[in-house]
Amino acid sequence: MAVPENSAMSPPAQPGVPGGRGSKGPPARKLLCMCSLSLCLTYLCYSLMGGTGPAALRSPAALPGSAAPGAPHSPTAFPATAAPRSPGSPAGSPGAPGPSAAPPRASNGSREGAADTWLRTPLAPGEVITAQSGAFERDPQESSTTDEELSRAGSPGSRGGSSSTTPDYGEKRLPQALIIGVKKGGTRALLEAIRAHPDVRAVGTEPHFFDRNYEKGLEWYRNVMPKTLEGQITMEKTPSYFVTNEAPRRIHSMAKDTKLIVVVRNPVTRAISDYTQTLSKKPEIPTFEVLAFKNRTLGLIDASWSAIRIGIYALHLENWLQYFPLSQILFVSGERLITDPAGEMAKVQDFLGLKRIVTEKHFYFNKTKGFPCLKKPEDSSAPRCLGKSKGRTHPKIDPDVIHRLRKFYKPFNVMFYQMTGQDFQWEQEESDK
Repeated sequence: MAVPENSAMSPPAQPGVPGGRGSKGPPARKLLCMCSLSLCLTYLCYSLMGGTGPAALRSPAALPGSAAPGAPHSPTAFPATAAPRSPGSPAGSPGAPGPSAAPPRASNGSREGAADTWLRTPLAPGEVITAQSGAFERDPQESSTTDEELSRAGSPGSRGGSSSTTPDYGEKRLPQALIIGVKKGGTRALLEAIRAHPDVRAVGTEPHFFDRNYEKGLEWYRNVMPKTLEGQITMEKTPSYFVTNEAPRRIHSMAKDTKLIVVVRNPVTRAISDYTQTLSKKPEIPTFEVLAFKNRTLGLIDASWSAIRIGIYALHLENWLQYFPLSQILFVSGERLITDPAGEMAKVQDFLGLKRIVTEKHFYFNKTKGFPCLKKPEDSSAPRCLGKSKGRTHPKIDPDVIHRLRKFYKPFNVMFYQMTGQDFQWEQEESDK
């Protein structure tokens, strides 16, 4: 039995509710409480229907084999119309949860043993999602940054990970703005576009400081940054921050006025893109259809798979709202970053307090790749496009699987629209196809 889409346990449909962007005080807190309650009720309903049993409603600390409060426990699957449990408190204790392997999954005929083996990866410290929603196992976030690159960037006298045109004067500062997510949402395109602004200096590599390298300390992090002059903004992007439990608390501890940017994309398309990237590196992995379900016959979506879990934006956002107001978070549309890059970049520059210098003159649409490339307005040199790893052709996915994923994400999308005060119209996109 699945929860009806229009039941009382599904989020209301209107995106323009009190507590949207710029709201302060009780209304925003009230909305957050309402969202948490809605997610909890939906998950409770599913649990009572036999999805995971009453044990799933206990805190992680109470679960057998649990390493520490906030550490993930066994994977949870959800029917296409059911939602997972919401976090009810700020991020966990200062210490990152220790590694823990997920218990073996009972065979139900819906997934081959090879898929289970491929999914069972140990957890790295700090690489978990929001507290008390640890039923989701976390696959390691893929990064374009190597330890060698970070070592070079953080070495004394280095210029950080910025472009070679960065002047070797000024001083290294901790970032005032971060692109925190999401993976396969368009973060690289956004970073390259904002680096075209003369008042922005951004490290090109992904430092992964707040999820993987936090023990190295703030001085290490500062040394990774490029040198800047007074009045310039220092930035970095690491998409896995958005789904990392400890990241909001750690960033708030560094500087509570840090500006945060999240590039979001239709979660179904994002999941397929995520899978496509992994498939290009590991062609032996199971099909998308196999990985997306715990039991396809029953319609049980496997939200422990990171490709699915990352797209539950409302759940992750709740963790960030424990530490940062909406006024400090900008949500960029990954779709509009392709169709109207100048328009989205205008919003980004306004948010950062910058003059609108990156405009439509900086973009050229590449029909072969299917997305815009950067160019310098003042010369006739060839536009600079993102690498061959961007714009990969997606594998053909069973339409029934896509339909079920849309149903699964719909209540989360609506709640995300409510929490942000923005309607990204992902459902409209799908109905037009």
